Amino acid sequence: MTGDLLLGQTLSFHGDPFAEGWESVARHIRRGAVLISDGRIEAVGEADDLRAANPEARVHDYGERLITAGFVDAHMHYPQTGIVASWGKRLIDWLEGYTFPEEIRLENPAYAAEVADLTLDLALAHGTTTVASFCTIHLHSADIFFEAASARGMRVVAGKTCMDRNAPESLRDTAQSAYDDSAALIAKWHGRGRATYAITPRFSPTSTPEQLEALGALWAEHPDCLMQTHLSEQTDEVAWVSTLYPEARDYLDTYEAHGLLGERGLYGHAIHLTERERARLAETGAAVVHCPTSNTFIGSGLFDMEGLTRQGINVGLATDTGGGSSFSMLRTMAAAYEIGQLRGRPLHPAELLWLATEGSARSLHLQGTVGHLGPGAEADIVVLDLASTPAIAQRSGRAEDIWEQVFPTLMMGDDRAVAATWVGGLEVQGAPDP
Repeated sequence: MTGDLLLGQTLSFHGDPFAEGWESVARHIRRGAVLISDGRIEAVGEADDLRAANPEARVHDYGERLITAGFVDAHMHYPQTGIVASWGKRLIDWLEGYTFPEEIRLENPAYAAEVADLTLDLALAHGTTTVASFCTIHLHSADIFFEAASARGMRVVAGKTCMDRNAPESLRDTAQSAYDDSAALIAKWHGRGRATYAITPRFSPTSTPEQLEALGALWAEHPDCLMQTHLSEQTDEVAWVSTLYPEARDYLDTYEAHGLLGERGLYGHAIHLTERERARLAETGAAVVHCPTSNTFIGSGLFDMEGLTRQGINVGLATDTGGGSSFSMLRTMAAAYEIGQLRGRPLHPAELLWLATEGSARSLHLQGTVGHLGPGAEADIVVLDLASTPAIAQRSGRAEDIWEQVFPTLMMGDDRAVAATWVGGLEVQGAPDP
């Protein structure tokens, strides 16, 4: 067989480490190989075996570097790239002081295209091959994002953000226009190439019950779409929701009552949950998305990874840029580890890598398609240099196993650790021009 043969250490997963234990689901091959053909992974195995069986394949020898699935960022905001790492705001102040003024700028399609290009190039430079992004209320912001991803061959999830109250007038749509615009975008993009559409109410405070009802009806008409929003990020946000929806049992009920709770729902943050909310998320098979750098950066709280996974709730991992303070899923894994420490349950390196690949892909209903280093998956791959800086190199050099070798990169790595990124079976250059 022709195709491409990537040589190096390989790391793959064949189950959920939170449910089955990482020891039983992680597979590391010290001198491994990945065979790619026609944009998909054909085989993963021992290097000598795959070389002997595929003598005509183009060989890419990465030496001691680690080959694993490309990272999957399950929740981010491409319009907020320009305001990442802005100082000192709580959530509502962040929206009013930074987010809304910046999203107004994307009314200009040329600026929106510039930001979309930069965001996706930064993602690729950091080894992220799939992102799920909120756009703005402008219909063209979603068109532009999907077009930019298509030009790069990336699999993405995205949707026009819908808001009809508690936002500047220039960022408000209506219940009807949110429905109409989202329906038009679904018809144009959902399932086209590597695009998935997500119906996207920003969160309950910026949507009237009428708008949530309209979007719930749209989701019922297109149940194969995803639905993404925010849930219980900060305590003052939860209190605000209770005043806006006094009849609701809790925050999640503001979605549930309007047809916006379901198996293909994605709920970002989900920190301050009631027992009823946890039970309903588990019962419906919905996914929550952990955004650790954002949660610490704007002081939201500590996500309960142990408790939620024990209840069988699907969890993805995300940068949440620009509320999150880094485009790197490596930095995001480090923050998830730190939050686990503060909750008394530090995550193992295998659990962190699974969350950043398989777990996030599962939350997006893309399991086995992306985030997976195995036969049949789309060939989105990251190659990590486990000695990318002197500090990392001296620590990984003392490692007694792969987990000690990779952990310093998870804690201290950045885009310098990304030796190569493959998208759809092609090696790409992810870093933007300086």
